Formats: sequence, structure tokens, C-alpha cells
Amino acid sequence: MKCPKCNSTQSRVVDSRHADEVNAIRRRRECEKCGTRFTTFEHIEKRPLIVVKKDGTREQFLREKILNGLVRSCEKRPVRYEQLEEITNNVEWQLRDAGQAEISSREIGEYVMNLLMHVDQVSYVRFASVYKEFKDVDQLLESMQGILAENKRSDS
Repeated sequence: MKCPKCNSTQSRVVDSRHADEVNAIRRRRECEKCGTRFTTFEHIEKRPLIVVKKDGTREQFLREKILNGLVRSCEKRPVRYEQLEEITNNVEWQLRDAGQAEISSREIGEYVMNLLMHVDQVSYVRFASVYKEFKDVDQLLESMQGILAENKRSDS
């Protein structure tokens, strides 16, 4: 680290703590040459995730897209925004933990639907109807039968 006053690279860490609001480590440093104290923040460098779309195109992963889709599917439903943020965080963590540089949009949709099903089933059907692009009522009914089967298993 360079001292902001004298540009010396000789500094020592005086204090170190977690900076939750920016997801970083806050370090208080002191220049060994001029004695100036200054603060630095260390961030974990996240490598970008690339989403492979259904048509084969690639784009950078944006968590906001997942959150926006969840908000739309949960409109007028008793689902708190914090729950939607939690789902979005969990999906992003699962994707990053997988360790792959590229992931298909299909896999992302499956992660979202699996988590959303346990929060609100009506919102799940709404999300699935857009994500799976149901062509007719039969496909919708088939999806709903899957929910009913899941409910029976969890009730047993």
C-alpha cells in the first residue's frame, strides 16, 4: 500500500476489522516513513459468471435479473422482499460454489424454482409459467401435479 501523503510503500497494519456494509476487510494502516494513518479496504475478487442462454448466447450473470423475476412472480402475494433477496443470495452462492465459469440459464431457473416452491407455491407456478414457457394448460397442470406430489411427500 502506498501512503497517500508521501507515497512510501512501507506501512504497518494498526487495526483490522470486518466491514459488513461493503463485504470487505477494513484495515487501518500507519506509514512507517511519515507516520500518516490511512484506511484501506480489501475485497474478495469475484470472477464473473457467464450465463449460457437457451439460444446459445452468453452474457454476464446479473443477480438483479433473478430478483426482478422473483418480484414479478410474487406480486400481490404474502412474500416479503427479504425472502426474495435470500433466494437470490442462495442462488448466487450455489452458482459460485459450483466453481464453473459458465452456467446455463436452465440450471439457474431450476435453482430459483426449487427455492421458490418452498416459499410460495402460487408464485412458483407464476415463475415456472414464464420460465418454462408453458404452451398449453396441460403443461401447467403437469407442473402443478408435481407440486401436489411434493406436498404429499412432505406431509407424510
